[in-house]
Amino acid sequence: MKPRFTETSIPIPSQLFRGKKRLRIALVGLPNSGKSTLFTAVSATSVQTGELTGTHRAYGECRVQIGLDEADLIDLPSIHSLHHPKHGDRVTLQYLLWGDQRPVVSAHDSDAPPAPFSRPDLIIQVMDATALDRHLELTMELSMLGLPVVIALNMIDQARHKGMHINTRRLSKSLGMPVVPTNARMGEGIAELFKTAVAAMRNDVCPLPQPASPHICEVLKPLGTALNRPEILDAFHAPHPLLVMQIAANDSYFFDELQQHFPTLLPEVTQLREQAEQRLPRPLAEEIHADRLHRAATLFERVTRIGEPFSGRGWRYWLDELFLHPHWGLLGSLSVFAAVLFVVFEVSTWIDSLTSARLVEWISVWQPTTTLGVIGRAIADGLIGLIGIVVPYMIPLVMLLVALEESGIMQRIAFVVDRWFHHLGLHGGVAVPFLLGLGCNVPALSAAATTTRGRERLIASLLITFVPCSARSAVILALAGKYLGGLGIFAIFMLTMIVIALLGQIFRRRYRADTGPGQVQEIPPYAMPQWGSMLRTTWERTSDILTIVTPLLVGGSIVLALLGHFGADAVINTALTPITHWWLGLPVVLGVPILFGILRKELSLLMVYQALGGFDVGHYMNWVQIMTFLIFLTFYFPCISTFAVMLRTLGRRQALFSVGLSVGVALLVSGAIRFILEITHHFLA
Repeated sequence: MKPRFTETSIPIPSQLFRGKKRLRIALVGLPNSGKSTLFTAVSATSVQTGELTGTHRAYGECRVQIGLDEADLIDLPSIHSLHHPKHGDRVTLQYLLWGDQRPVVSAHDSDAPPAPFSRPDLIIQVMDATALDRHLELTMELSMLGLPVVIALNMIDQARHKGMHINTRRLSKSLGMPVVPTNARMGEGIAELFKTAVAAMRNDVCPLPQPASPHICEVLKPLGTALNRPEILDAFHAPHPLLVMQIAANDSYFFDELQQHFPTLLPEVTQLREQAEQRLPRPLAEEIHADRLHRAATLFERVTRIGEPFSGRGWRYWLDELFLHPHWGLLGSLSVFAAVLFVVFEVSTWIDSLTSARLVEWISVWQPTTTLGVIGRAIADGLIGLIGIVVPYMIPLVMLLVALEESGIMQRIAFVVDRWFHHLGLHGGVAVPFLLGLGCNVPALSAAATTTRGRERLIASLLITFVPCSARSAVILALAGKYLGGLGIFAIFMLTMIVIALLGQIFRRRYRADTGPGQVQEIPPYAMPQWGSMLRTTWERTSDILTIVTPLLVGGSIVLALLGHFGADAVINTALTPITHWWLGLPVVLGVPILFGILRKELSLLMVYQALGGFDVGHYMNWVQIMTFLIFLTFYFPCISTFAVMLRTLGRRQALFSVGLSVGVALLVSGAIRFILEITHHFLA
């Protein structure tokens, strides 16, 4: 017998950056480089924010998952220069040098360090590829900090369309820094960027020295010798080349600290600086800046070729515009959403009419009167219900979403909707389970369990139970379409979206302490789905559900059938009167259909007809009662199969909490809507 799954070996690095050993990565860049866009693309659902000490310049911090590794990512305020910086830039420089450990020279500045966290282990400099020469000046300054630096060459697509062709390999070799082309707003290259950053840290990759031109190095030798003393380097806790350049550039902060802590050395340093300046054609600070500008321009010319603007816009470009564009990408997501709805309401409904619907019609003639016969009929109903879930709704939807994943489209949708799901305390990766929920909540919960963990798994699972599955949607369309019109249908689905959004906000605050890390989502190349792979993945994702759902579905069917067989209908209706009649204002006889709804929602509509004694629901219930009943059914716990999956994925406590939550929300919302509609109807009448 062949094994069900093939084994795959995944090499694990000897050193993992996790837990207390996780990396601290700082995002640094000039204004409008796309730094914050990159941070938003990978950030967690809850970002810690603050201001650098003594400034109004905000930073953001969150944890990010990078494969098996983790990192604390810091989005620092934009910086213009490290040499002779303005006050805000100086505080950023102080953080990059010292973190939350104040050196001797900085001890008297204030009670707080520049930022409440340690110095970064690595810097990612985000560059605008269309203005590469301007950004290279900052790169040369960052190379003196003694930290690994990885360059995110952002907006690379815009550079190509302007005719700028950048040789990233030559640029990387010249700087001794990994260079990764990215397009942060479209999610391209981000996964590769962070993988490269982790690899650079693991391999201890440090930038190549970027010294000033020989004539400047020559005149600064005496000054460098004077400052190359252990007590000075320890007091400033800064690399020697950076300290020399700050003093040479006449940085006021470093000069003031030198005067306070080494007053006897200041005259010598001042004299050496003046002597160096006399040997140059212009002031030393200007010469250093001009030299850095010249070296950046020279490097730019060496790695860049100006040619014809790139005009090739094939089908991949237009698909990316549809699915990844910050503004139009939502339209691409909506088109996939429409495709899912088409599968649910057209393809799945058609398959259902050929499978479970015919089985229901075939078995409906069997009306047993004995207890044994009732049990047999209940078993048959449970198995038919299982077929009605798996064949028309689960398999086609799972296959569709697997095809979207293998083609690379679903990953693009997840990237675009990520910031929208953040409002619910979730990542865009849960888009697949939510789409599955439109067909059936059972595979949706199973998908959420495999793609999420911890807090995010709990929130996603709780919210998915409120996504109207095909069964609930069928009841809504059948009754609301006939008695409430299109406006009624729209109102019910809009109310569902509002409730999910509100619950998401509540859960986001409730489980804030357990916020999960951000996710670096990989945007794979487009590919044609393969039937063999699709079928294997579909089977892997649905086969386990059968073993969980079948016993509870059949067992629940037997219990409910026996209740009806022994005449418990009246008892059930009487027991549920406070809910059905007093609170919801519905006919008392609807107690049984509401209770039996936990087996399968489609049965609710059939039992409503049976309980009322006819198919014309409008003859027995007014429009307020119909709306109230549909709203209750929409938020009421989906079915016993859903409960079975939640037992496995969340545990008994959370599964029971989900049941209580859905029942409570259904009662609260439908009861409130009932009273609002009755009051409105009274005044309009």
